[in-house]
Amino acid sequence: MLASDPQPFPWREAMAIGFGVLKLSSREFWSLTPRELAAAIEGLAGRASAPMDRAAFEDLTRRFPDHQPSPGITASFDESRG
Repeated sequence: MLASDPQPFPWREAMAIGFGVLKLSSREFWSLTPRELAAAIEGLAGRASAPMDRAAFEDLTRRFPDHQPSPGITASFDESRG
């Protein structure tokens, strides 16, 4: 299967949410359209946003670096506690 090939519909996950989380009956679940099921899932989990692009990531790393020394505080590593 190539990365560009369409993926099969995730029936197991859809049924787990429909039956287990939404507590739908079989009749209710199988009566849903894919768009209705997607809307119900979105109502639970929120709308998925697009992944962050490289420019936005680099902007965040400039604004919020991982290692920013705080004035008056020094960090040390005690190797004996290893």
